[in-house]
Amino acid sequence: MKGTSLVLAAFVVAAPALAQGMKAAAPAGMVGALKTSFDAVGGYIVRSAEEMPEADFALKPTPEVRSFGQILGHVADANNLFCSAVLGQANPSPGIEKGKTSKADLVAALKASYGYCDQAYAISDAEAGKTVKLFGHERPRFNGLLANATHNWEHYGNLVTYLRMKGQVPPSSQPKK
Repeated sequence: MKGTSLVLAAFVVAAPALAQGMKAAAPAGMVGALKTSFDAVGGYIVRSAEEMPEADFALKPTPEVRSFGQILGHVADANNLFCSAVLGQANPSPGIEKGKTSKADLVAALKASYGYCDQAYAISDAEAGKTVKLFGHERPRFNGLLANATHNWEHYGNLVTYLRMKGQVPPSSQPKK
């Protein structure tokens, strides 16, 4: 039953990316399907960062929430955190959200975090079943990848709202080129 739940969860996370008309076929297996989704949302997040004017990186709809730029830093931090845990490595670049504010630095940090995560999403389904320490508990490596991809989609939703507030069309809603 647990394996069936993981397959269903991977499909649910991958479905939005597949529905967007991805040109390349998804790599085989659960991790491959999840990577397709992660790559799609990562592309949307990086494009959001590139398309938002730097002056709007400080945008906060209310004082209690993160700014557009802080969300980008948070996503880069989370990518590094999740993927380093999956790989059993030290976090390669902690503190991005608190330490970077310029558009150039945040875009570079995002791209680096996605490049780093490519290693984690390259593991086999068999490797994804092996456990690692994640938030104080032993969990399958796949759970770290699934949580990471889901977290990216969650925060892309935040970025969409910010982009719409500034009259911009989010990358996922733009016509396909």
